[in-house]
Amino acid sequence: MIYAIFAAHWIASVFFQSFFQHRYAAHRMYTMSPRTERTLHLLTYLVQGPSYLSPRGYAILHRQHHAFSDTDRDPHSPWNFRNALRMMLHTKHRYDAYAYRREEPEARFLGGYPEWKLIDETLSQSWAMRIAWGALYSVPYFLFATHAWQWALLPVQWVLGPVHGAIVNWGGHKYARWFEIDPTWQVMRVLAKTRVIEISTPQKAVYPEPERAAA
Repeated sequence: MIYAIFAAHWIASVFFQSFFQHRYAAHRMYTMSPRTERTLHLLTYLVQGPSYLSPRGYAILHRQHHAFSDTDRDPHSPWNFRNALRMMLHTKHRYDAYAYRREEPEARFLGGYPEWKLIDETLSQSWAMRIAWGALYSVPYFLFATHAWQWALLPVQWVLGPVHGAIVNWGGHKYARWFEIDPTWQVMRVLAKTRVIEISTPQKAVYPEPERAAA
């Protein structure tokens, strides 16, 4: 049961990171109604819990990553760091600067991402909520753990977002292959057919959206 819960949480967390924070917040690869956007925003927070990543911070960093890929200005290129830990510590520093408006990036990286102050700045930054999430994640281990070592999986659940980032940004750039499949795209196709989302054409997949940038 512990393995099943851990695997389900991992898959759900990485899905929302790929689907909402990556393909929507960073790239605007699809559009949807404001109500659907709010629902997905909330679900992303509920699934990711203490490792939730602000769409603003994620989008800005990821856009910079594309603009400066594997150069000195890339915020998380594995070629610029000795190991994944150093890379992720640097990434966290840059993420915090943009997510919480301590610094502002070039204007071209701004706009087109969803923002919800209650979630992005209040709940996700509350230590009381982080402790609550940690306590909630502990419950299945008290109920179902059969070996002491299984508790080692618990802290991994607390930091799934950064773990995903390390795997993708370090392993993806060093070892990824052309035949790897992104299942998120298949889910997007299904949601598009059911009219939950509308997949953008290449001409529309830009950031920031002109009307939002003007606003």
